[in-house]
Amino acid sequence: MLAIDSLEDISALQEGIEIECKLAQGRDSKGSLPKDFWETYSAFANTVGGDVFLGIKEKAQGDFEVAGISNPQKVIDELWTNLSNLEKVSANILQAQHVNVLVIDGHNIIHIHVPQALRTQRPVFIRGNPLLGTYKRLNSTDIKQDSESVRRMLAEQIEDSRDIKILTGYALDDLCLDTVSDYRHCFSANKPNHPWLALDDLGFLTSLGCWRKDRETQKQGLTLAGLLMFGNYPAIVEALPNYMLDYQELPADTRDIRWLDRIVPDGMWSGNLFDFYRKVIRKLEADLKVPFAIKNNIRQDDTLTHQAVREAFVNCLVHADYSQRASIKVVKSVNSFSFRNPGLMRVPIEIALQGGESDCRNRTLQQLFLMIGLGEKAGSGLSKILQGWESQHWRQPMLHEKYEPSEQTLLELHTLSLVPDDVLHKLQRRIGNEKFNQLTKNEILILVTALIENTVDHSRMMSILNIHPHDLTNLFANLVEKDLILQEGSGRGTVYFFRQTRWAEAIPGSWMAARDLDLNSGGSGVSSGGSELSSGGLVSLAESIAKKKRAPKQEVESVIIALCTENPLRLEELEKLLNRSADFLRKDYLKPLIKAKKLHLLFPTTPNHPQQAYIAIKSDNNE
Repeated sequence: MLAIDSLEDISALQEGIEIECKLAQGRDSKGSLPKDFWETYSAFANTVGGDVFLGIKEKAQGDFEVAGISNPQKVIDELWTNLSNLEKVSANILQAQHVNVLVIDGHNIIHIHVPQALRTQRPVFIRGNPLLGTYKRLNSTDIKQDSESVRRMLAEQIEDSRDIKILTGYALDDLCLDTVSDYRHCFSANKPNHPWLALDDLGFLTSLGCWRKDRETQKQGLTLAGLLMFGNYPAIVEALPNYMLDYQELPADTRDIRWLDRIVPDGMWSGNLFDFYRKVIRKLEADLKVPFAIKNNIRQDDTLTHQAVREAFVNCLVHADYSQRASIKVVKSVNSFSFRNPGLMRVPIEIALQGGESDCRNRTLQQLFLMIGLGEKAGSGLSKILQGWESQHWRQPMLHEKYEPSEQTLLELHTLSLVPDDVLHKLQRRIGNEKFNQLTKNEILILVTALIENTVDHSRMMSILNIHPHDLTNLFANLVEKDLILQEGSGRGTVYFFRQTRWAEAIPGSWMAARDLDLNSGGSGVSSGGSELSSGGLVSLAESIAKKKRAPKQEVESVIIALCTENPLRLEELEKLLNRSADFLRKDYLKPLIKAKKLHLLFPTTPNHPQQAYIAIKSDNNE
């Protein structure tokens, strides 16, 4: 739930997939719930949730200011009344804590947080008709859903498990019996004394849920899970026309060759999920480093990393919506693994990452993998993946959803170090070996981030560390108490930094002292008694703007960035170089460039520092 409490927060707002701002003043200017609020409510509920701010005016594209609502209670009463009206909206998913009145600069703002609806509540629709009133959020737009998408949501709502469906017209001869036999061997190896091993194929498949009888209708036959796990490709595609499996191994340079290895259903093998898993998992694990370890006199070739890759692969297969257009796609590259499955998460991503809650789309498939020792059922699968990657100090896995061109879930596992060795050694030298050896892994990540980025705050570290906000606050407090970092500011404005950041590193060598001398002696800085800069290089860079009364905004921005790349420059220096007023530069250029992360402050922890200056942020475009 987004929090804003100042004019600066308002100015930083940007409408997107999770933020919507509306004026909401009504005809009498006292406040009224906008008619298009309900489309946004439906869209947020059916996507990932979001925050609506009423009483905020958009002056220009992406530029917001406070307008306020004089009678916020009137609007809130209207909201709760309509939420109880099924003709207006199908479900009320708000609670009291989701609706708040904020007072900013003397104006009332209504903040409505719309959570992501549960699977059993979707689709959340308006005007009494799901086929005509269901919306989803795409970027900053509420998109009306077509009938196919709505019917898919309705199916997800009703069916706890999609793969228990009994298929009409299918029989055991649609299965690859060699695959069934291979699965039996894996089952026997994992559960050597299991009574199901004594059953014939039909009995074995029935016990596993691959062949089922509906007690109510007496209909019996092959289930969707049985066909997916053990079927022949032509039979699978008849039932699921969009079914496709794809494994690719990419080279370091894809300009000359698109892939080193690829596995797709090509008629040379069965094309079912079990055989796909067995073919691909060996290739995924082939280059993983295996430490030499002995346990109970047996060499251990399995690591947390191996377990994480297997878990990610199984998750991809058992959570997929095989009726969707996207394929199952597994990609191995030099520095990453990626897994894509059709269909969105059934559990919100932030809850899934916390672990302990699972809502598998294909529960029979999940059970089939569990019976041979693969996968997790208690919602701990993602936790195992995170643990495996953390054990190697690799970047945190990225789990996200895509809505276009079709709904899909992607998990990216990068095998790049989160902590560069050179930065780690620099940190070790700075604080000393004794203090370094006493640090926890999370404390090291905080200090490394502060070292790389000069300052660090709560929100930045929450994007890196998968821990509770309260635990992160305690970590910061411990590091401050140990005198490893300094703290400045309060509340949302609190930042942390190394003592040297403010002085030694923020001002390399004697830069500021030299600048102060130049101000008086006609060196490379601004002459204190005139309007000219004696540094020919800076003057030349600025000349194209300084000589013009008007210049294209993009051109002015480019020159400012170029000037601040040469040296950190104060506002008064930029004023003289560019022949523009300080207020004009600050409002129209410097603040937007800082917001766009193209400039940063020399003293980020002290915005009003008397020696404040602007520095260009190095990137691929302006190094």
